[in-house]
Amino acid sequence: MTNNFNKNVREKALELLQRIEKEGAYSHLLLNHVLSHGQVSKKDESLLTELVYGTIKRKNTLDFYLTPFLKNGIDSIEPWVLQLLRLSVYQLVYLDRVPDRAVIHEAVNIAKKRGHKGISGLVNGVLRSIQRKGLPRTNSLSGIERLAIETSHPEWLLEDWIAAYGEKEAKAMALTNLDPPPLTVRVNLSKSTKEEIKNKLLEEGCQIEEGALSPDALIITSGSVITTETYKNGYVTIQDESSMLVARLLQPEPGMRVLDACAAPGGKTTHLAECMEDKGSINAFDLHKKKIKLIEEQAKRLGLSIIEAKAMDARELTAHLDEQFDRVLVDAPCSGLGVIRRKPELKWQKQKENLERFPKIQADILAEASKLVKPGGMLVYSTCTVRKEENEDVVEAFLSQNNLFKRERNEFLANTLQAEHGQKTILPQQFGTDGFFMALLKKQDL
Repeated sequence: MTNNFNKNVREKALELLQRIEKEGAYSHLLLNHVLSHGQVSKKDESLLTELVYGTIKRKNTLDFYLTPFLKNGIDSIEPWVLQLLRLSVYQLVYLDRVPDRAVIHEAVNIAKKRGHKGISGLVNGVLRSIQRKGLPRTNSLSGIERLAIETSHPEWLLEDWIAAYGEKEAKAMALTNLDPPPLTVRVNLSKSTKEEIKNKLLEEGCQIEEGALSPDALIITSGSVITTETYKNGYVTIQDESSMLVARLLQPEPGMRVLDACAAPGGKTTHLAECMEDKGSINAFDLHKKKIKLIEEQAKRLGLSIIEAKAMDARELTAHLDEQFDRVLVDAPCSGLGVIRRKPELKWQKQKENLERFPKIQADILAEASKLVKPGGMLVYSTCTVRKEENEDVVEAFLSQNNLFKRERNEFLANTLQAEHGQKTILPQQFGTDGFFMALLKKQDL
């Protein structure tokens, strides 16, 4: 019985890995779909998640391990066979609870089922050779090549991080990206107190800890929070702690007029509405019409009524709006390299040349949204990436061309993150959160 379930799990994992690599699909979306539709048994859900995320995270290292055992190199075999070998070597190396003989047996069975006798023989031969001879060592490598293999990251990305943050921080960031991310929730203080919400979650079987950064955060250490009545009734929202800091930085108050220029899926928008006690108004926009529904669904679940969500290109805001706002949020589209732990395929799908388009888009949105900030009003620019070109450089260029705006010191940011000038980059290894950037800008009174 157990073997049958494991076989199904591994076949499903192989199917997802192929789709992620071939179609550029996102791992978290595919996994959510499979798990929510009961395509594997409940008891195998965590194994499926581990196999998919683990194999993607360790791809570089797994290919290094496989290369000496493939006579004509890893590019000589069919993509699905390579994925099967990566999946199997991941289990042999990183999963102690799965016996080696079971890993090899299941891999050979899948190869027989999907291929021909020659392929199953190849899979069997490679895995048994690794088992007999052991893994190749990285001792013969040096410098960036060794770091790329040992941390399983592309060389160009590590080189960028070393140039920006130094070798020690770059290595720490890459190693942290191999760890599972924490599951954190934001408490809805417009509906209840944090203590009452903690008790509700405990009563429904969740184990929790206080967040490391945000006063609004709880870390779920065990239990299925998304199936609790506490979640369904809008007392909590799943959100990374670093993202929760945006609302603290922007400081919206009840009765204010607020603009969220790039709002979907609505996590930060709804947090702003909670801070405003659902009094005032929030105009929330996103480029993609189909994502507006996500904002509306979250607002409804949380019992928030002040959010009006519409599809709009944030680079054309002033063509449609002639009013000014007390607070404006630009959570700009970005390369997303601060959330590699949650979307490990990003480090393989992104190429350096593909990232060059982001600073221009970000600068255009920031310039457009800034025109709608009223005198004395506040603007927050944020991203979930750790590239200076998309963060500090964009803000610096904006300020050099807009004399009415200055960085504004924020008490919370200064006390929590020692950021005295209203601007901060958070690296994943510093607090266990996603990598994130935020800057608070104030428009001078005329």
